[in-house]
Amino acid sequence: MIPHRLKSARAKAKLTQEKLGVLAGIDESTARSRVSQYESGTYSPNFDTMCHFARVLNVPECYFYIIDDAFAEQILALYEVFRAAQK
Repeated sequence: MIPHRLKSARAKAKLTQEKLGVLAGIDESTARSRVSQYESGTYSPNFDTMCHFARVLNVPECYFYIIDDAFAEQILALYEVFRAAQK
């Protein structure tokens, strides 16, 4: 997982660390600290947790794992087109 991608997607969604954690199913008492640790790279969440974050943040799961930043942004743009076409 690329930590800065989680922080970037959360900021774009205008969510606090606590709110993101709670919406992703993390207990409210630890949500802020866990998301903070994920964003700083101190700990890495498991894939299931990342899938929950992706759903809440409306980004594809792979966005958090692609190493090349430019490619990750292209995937994000493609995902937005895909989601718009599904509506």
